[in-house]
Formats: sequence, C-alpha cells, structure tokens
Amino acid sequence: LAVIRGEVTGCTKCAELAAGRTQTVFGVGNPEARLVFFGEAPGADEDASGVPFVGRAGQLLTKIIEACTLSRDDVYIMNVLKCRPPGNRTPLPDEVANCRPFFERQLAAINPEFICCLGASAARALLQTEETIGKLRGRWFTHGSATVLCTYHPSYLLRNPAAKRDVWEDMKLLMERMGITL
Repeated sequence: LAVIRGEVTGCTKCAELAAGRTQTVFGVGNPEARLVFFGEAPGADEDASGVPFVGRAGQLLTKIIEACTLSRDDVYIMNVLKCRPPGNRTPLPDEVANCRPFFERQLAAINPEFICCLGASAARALLQTEETIGKLRGRWFTHGSATVLCTYHPSYLLRNPAAKRDVWEDMKLLMERMGITL
C-alpha cells in the first residue's frame, strides 16, 4: 500500500484534478480489513486533511460503522478517485479510468472478503455497470474474491434522511453475511 500511495501522490494523469488538489486522498484503516467501504471521491474536507470520509458524510459513515459493532480501525475506507473533482462533481469516465489501476491494486493489496460500495459512482466504477444504485441495492456481486454489496452514499442520506432505513437494511444483510450479530 505504501508503494501505491507514493504513486498516487505523484500522479498528474488528470491535469485538472492534480492542479486543483491540496493533496491526494489515498485510504485509511486496517490494511488487512475484512471489509472495505468504497466511496466516490474526496470532498473539500478530505482534500484538506488527506483522509477519506471526514466531513459530514464521513461522520455519518462512522456512525453506520459503529452501529454495525465495528470501528473505523476495523475496516478500510477508500474512494474511486484520489483527488477532489471541482465543485464535488461526479467523476468523469476518463478520471475513473486513470484511477482504476490505483484502486484495483489497493483492493488487491488489502484483499478484503467484503466490499460495500457507497453510492452509484463507486458501484458503477467497481462493477463496471450502468445500473442505478436503486437497482443494485440488496443484490450480491463479486469483485475478484470479494463479495460486494451496494448501498446509498452517506451524503445522499444527509439530503434524504428517509433512506437511512434502506441503508440500515443493507448493513444488516452485510453483517449477517459477515457473521456479525447486531
């Protein structure tokens, strides 16, 4: 992971993103985690700190992780993109393609049993599909040797609190599959 992190830090493949970033946002957590939470891209707070999911959405993700009887130290948290898109826009296909070797190698190094895709962008990037997050939820997928479940992004929950119930149902499915009693 340290080698990949170094490559990410020096990457300038996406000239616009590289020029606008404060720093890259690689990933954080247990490098031998059974579970990886996989998000879209860093926001302003993440760009400033270099740590994924530290803003309001990250605080909500922490609560979700803790509700699953885990801590951020038990899991690994990372994003598709390692640089913040301007205005927090959705990652462009060429940006995803440029970061794919990094996130694929990260996942291979961690070798998680489970991946939870947070939101449509992460799910589409990982699973290489165009299906909506609503259609992807509640279904199991495979990526390499990992079992994948998709759910709504915590930032979506901040805008649509009623969807928290759906995410909790997804987390209960995931924890059951992981053998964790809630």
